[in-house]
Amino acid sequence: MKKEIYLAGGCFWGTEKYFESIPGVLSTEVGYANGGTENPTYEEVCYNDTGHAETVKVEYEESKIGLPYLLELYYDAINPVSVNRQGGDIGQQYRTGIYFTNGADEPVIHDSIKKLQEKHREKIAIEVKPLLNYYRAEEYHQNYLDKNPGGYCHIDTDQFEKAKHAADVSRIYPKREQDELKKSLSDLQFTVTQNGNTEPPFQNEFFNEFREGIYVDITTGEPLFLSSDKFESGCGWPSFSKPIDAEKLIDVTDKSYGMVRTEVRSKNSDAHLGHVFKDGPVDKGGLRYCINSASLRFIPKEKMEIEGYGDYLNRL
Repeated sequence: MKKEIYLAGGCFWGTEKYFESIPGVLSTEVGYANGGTENPTYEEVCYNDTGHAETVKVEYEESKIGLPYLLELYYDAINPVSVNRQGGDIGQQYRTGIYFTNGADEPVIHDSIKKLQEKHREKIAIEVKPLLNYYRAEEYHQNYLDKNPGGYCHIDTDQFEKAKHAADVSRIYPKREQDELKKSLSDLQFTVTQNGNTEPPFQNEFFNEFREGIYVDITTGEPLFLSSDKFESGCGWPSFSKPIDAEKLIDVTDKSYGMVRTEVRSKNSDAHLGHVFKDGPVDKGGLRYCINSASLRFIPKEKMEIEGYGDYLNRL
């Protein structure tokens, strides 16, 4: 399904180029949004205090990229606590804003902003409003950096590279409903991943599995750990020195059973995986990810290509 969102993030030349680089974005257009005049010109927006924000209209394919992930990428390209300024550009037209046309998007946006605020001490300056008005900018502003490759841009080049390779794992490895998980998982797998239980040590599937391969989230198939980072810890559960990507996991303080530990969950599926401790091999970073076998599915090296994990073969 094609959806749209309007994003203000400073000078729209670079902001448009950034969003058009993201897989799943179908089209972009620059314009002036939520101001107090009709059909403004660029000069009027810059010098006549029209109240418009330089804005990018983003059309995207929801089956390939969801709004929460698109907003995360947006936050990466802006300073979210800066008021009326992005990079060297100063003025109300350079404010940050998320403007929606579908009321169903509003709670999604506010939830996203709430999570962003938790990462910042200063107040988030991004305004969230319905799209009140929008006027397409002059033709020479459309795809400006494609027409002028050396033109001004306030976004770092590494952000463009990240945008080109962005992948919304929630679409690639979608989270499944509880009823579906109950049917597809064993009782142990369900209670461990959904209820935070722990399987017995030394009596689980992968504690002594040391073949080459990849370990994926049992609930979604998302890659989490590689055999090259697995080691024998003697604890009775699979132990890894690091995940494939730390951004795929979230840490949660666990005060159960009279202890204070750090629980590890899958960010995408919210499945309980295990715990992480600081008693791992020093030469590998000093961490020990103690993970339940019931949270994982192991795919041996010889089957990785056919199961769609061939891109990880050179990392074993």
